[in-house]
Amino acid sequence: MHIVVIGGGVIGLSTALRLGQDGHRVVVHDPALGRGASWVAGGMLAPLSEGWPGEHELLHLGAASLARWPEFARRLPGPSVFSSTGSVTVALDSADAADLRTIAEWVAEQGHELEILGRAQLRELEPALAPNIRLGLLAPTELSVDNRALVAALEQGCIGAGVEFVTEPVHTVPDADHVVLAAGSNSAALWPTLPIRPVKGEILRLRRRPSAAAPPQRTVRGTVHGRPIYLVPRGDGLVVGATQYESGQDTQVTVAGVRDLISDAERLMPSIGEYELYETAAGLRPMSPDGIPIIGRLTDNVVVATGHGRNGILLAPITADAVAALIDGRELGEAKAATPERFSHMCSPQIERTP
Repeated sequence: MHIVVIGGGVIGLSTALRLGQDGHRVVVHDPALGRGASWVAGGMLAPLSEGWPGEHELLHLGAASLARWPEFARRLPGPSVFSSTGSVTVALDSADAADLRTIAEWVAEQGHELEILGRAQLRELEPALAPNIRLGLLAPTELSVDNRALVAALEQGCIGAGVEFVTEPVHTVPDADHVVLAAGSNSAALWPTLPIRPVKGEILRLRRRPSAAAPPQRTVRGTVHGRPIYLVPRGDGLVVGATQYESGQDTQVTVAGVRDLISDAERLMPSIGEYELYETAAGLRPMSPDGIPIIGRLTDNVVVATGHGRNGILLAPITADAVAALIDGRELGEAKAATPERFSHMCSPQIERTP
C-alpha cells in the first residue's frame, strides 16, 4: 500500500521504518527531519521509576514499550544507540523519600522490579552524587538512549527500507491508501480538533572537562523545590533537563530556565559546575489532556500517532507496532489505552484542512 507519514520525528520515523520493513511504499513528509522535540530530548526510557498510584494505563503502556526496546534497537543500523543502563531517582528531603517508597511499593504490586537504596548504598553506586541525598530508588531495567544517534539510525534504516522523504511543508492531508498523522505538537494544524497542546521543555548539554569528576553511569532523577530535574549520561558528558512551560509555540531558551536547571542539577551532583556548557536547546512536546498518547484511527484511512508528551522516545517501539497493526486491520491490545475514542467529543471524524 501507499502510506504517507506526516512527521519525521522519532515517532514518525519509527513508524515509517516498521511500515517500510513490512513491504509498504512509505513517504515521510517533514521540512526539518528529526529537528523537532526529538532533537532536544533527554532520551530516558523510564516508565517504572516515573510510575504513580492510579496511573496504571500509562505504566503498562510504558513497560510494554520498554520491553520492546532491545529488539527495536537491535534492528537499527550502525552502533548501539543506548547511552546507559539503569536509573536512580533520589530524594533530598523526607517528603521526597516518602514519595519514593510509595512508588516502589505500587510499582512492585504491578510486577516490576525497583529497589530502595540507603545513603551509603547510593554513594557506593554513584559516587558523584551529593552526600546529603537521603534515599535512592534504583530501576535496574530502565535505559537511556542518545536521541540524536537514534534519529540518525532511524533515518538510515528508513532509507534502507525504501522509505522516501519529502521536505516541502504539508498544508493538507494528502491522498494515499493510509495517512499516519505523527507531527507531534503540529498535528492539530492539520486536524484542528485533536486535543494536543505544545509544552515547552529546555535542556542543557554538558561536556566533561579533564578536571571534572566522572558523570553518573545511570540516569539520575530528582525533584528540587518542586521542579523535576534529570541527568542523563551521554558520551563524554550529560544531558540536563527539563523545564516545562505552557508557552504556545515559543522555543527560545530562557535565562531563568538555564539558571534553574544548573542550580537544581548541582543539588544532585555538586561537581557539575566543572563541566563545560556547550549547548542549550528547547523543544515542544505534544501533550494530550490525560498524558497518554493518541494512537488510532480518525477515519478509514487516517491514523493518528501523537500526544506522547515527554515519552516519545520511550513509546516509539509500541507506537510503531500499534500503527502497523491498524494498517493491517488489527488492534494492538497493549495500546488500547491510547485510543482516540476516549476523546471522541474532540476528535472529529471529518478531516479539516488548513488553507
